[in-house]
Order: sequence, then structure tokens, then C-alpha cells
Amino acid sequence: MTQRDELAAILPITAADDAHGRLTIGGCALADVADAAGTPALVIDEAGLRATAREYLRAFRSRRAGTNVYFASKALSCSAVIAVMADEGLGCDVSSAGELAVALAGGMPAERILMHGNAKRDVDLRAALDAGVGLIVIDSLDELARLQRVLGARRADGPQRVLLRVNPGVAAPTHAAMATGDESSKFGLGIDALRTAMSEIEASARLTFGGLHVHIGSQITELAPFIQSVTALGDAGLDVGPVVDLGGGLGVRYTLDDPPGPSIDQYAEAMVAAADQALPAAASTLFEPGRSLVARAMVTLYRVVSVKRSTRTFVSVDGGMADNLEPMMYGTRFAPFVLDSDRPAERCDVVGPHCETGDRLVEHWPLAGPRVDDLLVVPMTGAYCYALANNYNGALRPPVVMCRDGAARIVQRRETIDDLLARNCDLALPLQSTAAGDG
Repeated sequence: MTQRDELAAILPITAADDAHGRLTIGGCALADVADAAGTPALVIDEAGLRATAREYLRAFRSRRAGTNVYFASKALSCSAVIAVMADEGLGCDVSSAGELAVALAGGMPAERILMHGNAKRDVDLRAALDAGVGLIVIDSLDELARLQRVLGARRADGPQRVLLRVNPGVAAPTHAAMATGDESSKFGLGIDALRTAMSEIEASARLTFGGLHVHIGSQITELAPFIQSVTALGDAGLDVGPVVDLGGGLGVRYTLDDPPGPSIDQYAEAMVAAADQALPAAASTLFEPGRSLVARAMVTLYRVVSVKRSTRTFVSVDGGMADNLEPMMYGTRFAPFVLDSDRPAERCDVVGPHCETGDRLVEHWPLAGPRVDDLLVVPMTGAYCYALANNYNGALRPPVVMCRDGAARIVQRRETIDDLLARNCDLALPLQSTAAGDG
């Protein structure tokens, strides 16, 4: 049995062996990609990405006409990825002026962009209005007042459509940092605040009530909490408006030890059935998948730098918590393997080069007799690894390589030392003097 056969459920959809028994993605041998692009490198299966986007659209629109699917771009805020989503007919959500700029650079039409966020600044709201985004999600009464103030300083454009984010009081079975719908969450409005916000929007000539929004978290592998969140909207006795955004959060399987969660089709079946029962038939529904759209489409390639065998076997690679914070922040367990190797397996800790004992990608994991210069492949890194990449210890963020039909192209280049130093400056800050005695 080949690596592809053993790991088929967590490798990108197009993973296959070439004539020489080498693992390929999108028709490109991973060994060749590593040689050409260097390591670490983030490698995306473009055809797999497109296939999952199409699966989402089919699963929802075949059950409830007019449903829209928006990519939760925080999962992989890369213009080339958003270009694929736009081409496949999806929209996307963003949470800042920066993410908005990335989405627009990817060719996402502004009218198919939704702006999220619990603490949007003036600069974020202005950018959204300047771009003409289709929807802005209001997360607090303060934010509603801020948007009205920003709108008041502008010329009289048409009214901006807004959604109101509801806190449904639903506790999702996920990591505490990923839960966003319970009563202790910083996100969303309670019932009284919702009613106040609706009245203020109705009285405004610059705003239009677009509907309600609910999102309960990420990496959720049970359907019941999702259904509960839809039911909570129906039970609230509120005007849900013409659009109801039911969020995303469907979890994925990171290792073969993880039990398979709901499929996209099962998720769509449950959510549409709940919407049909709890929401008006005239309301359009919108869903925001992130992790489940992109996680499987990417693998990370590392080169083994050293192997220490003592009471534990430490396999040090040339990347770690600067390009994958998921294990450190959320306890995510990945399933790395030595590329194209059939050596006997031994239990290893895969660690990075950073000055932290916590810089561990995985502990006590079976690897095929790792040696210096081996290539290590980590599947399921498409969600949040790129988005959370950083410059800790002066690390240079890795390139993103898109593979399709035997051709590979770099869509995000590796950072350089010049990039690291580019913002160095010595600029005087024009402060208003507050010294005693100033006239």
C-alpha cells in the first residue's frame, strides 16, 4: 500500500503516485516542488480547492434555491486563493481593511464581500464603504453609531445594507478559543440590543436592514449545535430580514485517528432542513465555510535539519511555530510523514527551530526512519497556518505554491531579509505639546 492509499482521506484530492512511485499533488511531484521552491513551502492543490468550492455550492443550492456561499477568508487570506473562490462563484467575508484589500486584489467583486469583526475601526468601515461591499455585519451598538458617524461624513451614496450579529447562547463543542456563540463570547448582540439596533436602522436614511447573522465557532464536528443556532433565531421572535447568514464552522479530520465528522453534504442537509423549519421561506440564506473549504487543499513541506535520538527522538525541521501556530494555540494534532520513504517507523517529536520548548509540530508520532535532508510532508495545513504565519526569531514567511495539471507556480513569494527590514525608519512623530508652561 502506498502513502497515497494510506492517507487518502487527509491528502489533497488530486494526490497520486507518478510512474516512479513519487507522491504528486496537482500532477506535480512534491520532491520537485521542494527542490524548486525551497522549504518550508505551502503547496496548494488548485483542482481540489475548486472541487470543494463546487461541492459547497451544489450541496446548498440543490436544497434551498438562492443560497449563497461565502469563503471565510481569515482561514487562508491569500489573493490567489480568493481568485479561485471568485471564479467558482463564491463570495467571501473579511474582518479588516487589510483582508478586504487582499480579497479585492484577488478579483472578488465588492458586492460579494461581507465585512465582519467585533471591533471594526473607522479605517475598516471607510475601506468597506469606499469599496462598495455588499454587507457589513454590525456587532455592537457602539459599532452601529460609529458606522452612522462615518456615513454622515460622506457624500450621500445609496444606503448601506447591514446584518446584525446575534449571540444565540449556543455552546459549541470545540476549543474554547474557537467558540463564538455562547453567552460568554465577545461576539454578537443580545435580544434587547438587537431590538434597539433594529429601531435605529429603521430610523436611518443611510442604512438598510439586511437581516441577521449567527456564527457559533470553528472546528465543530457535530451537527446538533449548528441546528440549535438556527432554531434559536427562529425562537427569538425577531424579524430575521431578507437575508439570514448562518455562519460556518464545520470541522475537518486532521489525522486518521480522528473520527470522520459530518460531510459537506450532511452539513448542508441538516442546515437547510433547520432553516426550512425555523425561518421564513422568503429569507435568503448565506453560509460562511472556511476551514472545511481549504484545510485539505494544502500541505506543508519541510526539510529535516537534525535528528537527535536519546530518551526521545527529536526530528528538527526548518519550520515550526512561525508557519504553523495551530498545535501551540489550539492543540491541533497533525499527521506528518517522510516523503517517499518505506523505512521502518519510529516514534518521534517533530520540532521547529524556534527558541521555545513549545515549538513542537507533533509529539510521539510514527515517522519512517527520519534522516537529515529528508522531506517531511504535513497534510491538512490549508486553514489558518498561512494566515497566522509570523516572523518569530526573524523567520521568513514561506512561499505559497499552486499546483494544477502538472504545472506549479508561486503565488506568494518567500519573504526576504529585505522584507524583514523594509519598515525600519527614523521618523519624528508630530506630537501636540503638553509640557507645563506652554502657551
